[in-house]
Amino acid sequence: MNIQHLKQSFASYFNSESEIIVRAPGRVNLIGEHTDYNDGFVLPMAIDRAVWLALRPRDDKTVRIFSLDLETDSAFELNSLAKGNDWIEYPKSIAYELMKAGYELCGFDAVMTGDVPRGAGLSSSAAVELAVARAFAEVSGFAWDAPKMAKLSQKAENEWVGVNCGIMDQMASAACKEGHALFLDCRSLEIQHAPLPKSVSIVILDTSTRRGLVDSAYNERRSQCEEAARWFGVKALRDVSVEEFNKRSKDGLNELAAKRARHIVTENTRVLEALEVMKAGNVKRLGELFIASHNSLRDDFEVTNEALNVMVDCALEQKSCYGARMTGAGFGGCAVALVKEENATEFVNAVSVAYRQRSNMEAAVYVCKASEGASLFCE
Repeated sequence: MNIQHLKQSFASYFNSESEIIVRAPGRVNLIGEHTDYNDGFVLPMAIDRAVWLALRPRDDKTVRIFSLDLETDSAFELNSLAKGNDWIEYPKSIAYELMKAGYELCGFDAVMTGDVPRGAGLSSSAAVELAVARAFAEVSGFAWDAPKMAKLSQKAENEWVGVNCGIMDQMASAACKEGHALFLDCRSLEIQHAPLPKSVSIVILDTSTRRGLVDSAYNERRSQCEEAARWFGVKALRDVSVEEFNKRSKDGLNELAAKRARHIVTENTRVLEALEVMKAGNVKRLGELFIASHNSLRDDFEVTNEALNVMVDCALEQKSCYGARMTGAGFGGCAVALVKEENATEFVNAVSVAYRQRSNMEAAVYVCKASEGASLFCE
């Protein structure tokens, strides 16, 4: 990020110097797909692409933000928040939830920009939410509590914006640690930092296809998982072991619900194993878990599409690739690959060419590092 350009933009727009710079990252989920709403386990990583705000406190209750990317500004009054339908609803929703939770907020002027690709399933909206929450913490003088801010941001997106997201995106953007992935138990919200294996690059492979059917398909998958949980007599599929699934699922569970449940039950075990192999630095086994996860998402949960399957095949054909899988809700969006760091450039070029030849589409490819969660930028 060009910090100097951000500061100059603030100076020219507001005719004064910015005093504070904050950032919050996007995220990629390494493993643990569709497990979040089944009270399961996920393993996301904050990426080194983020939303940035240069700001200056005001002495009133006005919040005014100029978006460099959208080339437009918007403002709201903290004392009289009302719902609208523009990009400013994300910052507004954070203000609303913070005040509802008892925080005394101060206004600010800000210039906002970001390099998290929008619509690619890398949580650009969570990055905006946590960057704004961090900005309010700095200007209003309250202590930063990453898990608490993640929960408030999720509530803001659910209730004000109206998007029924889980807690993973906000928790990753708020609480990740540089060089680590974040193991999250979606029931207890317990977190652990898992070190990324040395000499490995995380490569995000954007298929350039977007998720057309995701809302209806997501709701359908969710109800199928709930049906299976009821059949097993548990609160959520997180409570079913692989052994119990194998023993009981053939005793009359609807075939489609059984397939969906098999993905969730086995995916939870993969996430728990991934946490252990990352601590042990076993990158080969981590790659095998990525591949098993993709196969399960393709065959049992049926949320890949042709572009995602082609992208994963192109990645796995490269000798430098330990493993690859679709990431996100599915039906388009991105895959994620685990690649030898020294071969990352060569991998990117080879996969881009192979994907173009097979799909007639261009891939957007990002080599990522594991970054820090929402933070104050200090020069």
